[in-house]
Amino acid sequence: MNTDNNEKSKEEYLHQELTKDILASAFKVHNSIGCGLLEKVYGNAMSWDLKLNNRQVVEEKEFKVVYREKEVGSYFGDLVVDEKVIVEVKAVEKLNNVHRAQLLNYLRISGMRVGLLLNFANPKLEYERIII
Repeated sequence: MNTDNNEKSKEEYLHQELTKDILASAFKVHNSIGCGLLEKVYGNAMSWDLKLNNRQVVEEKEFKVVYREKEVGSYFGDLVVDEKVIVEVKAVEKLNNVHRAQLLNYLRISGMRVGLLLNFANPKLEYERIII
């Protein structure tokens, strides 16, 4: 058995059950209220649905940005679920590399390893799971 592949498999499935629950919630929200609304509406609906499913959700969680031991600013993650997954909610024509880079930076700054990028703008929910 190749341990490198085994380690990779473990990484690929980090917080798999949690991200599965978050995606189920996203599909429920999308199917219920449709596409074309503001990001905040989807974030609020996701937060409520996840809380109804006994998940701990923090909306607009603040993370400090430190450069050379100096706090230089902060960012606010749309949703942080169970202190393990950052959910970035979008309502844009299409997800692009800028959105991916944003989530990657959020993960690095927060110290979390798993993020979900969700786009509610279109008739079909667009999503990506990112791990670092």
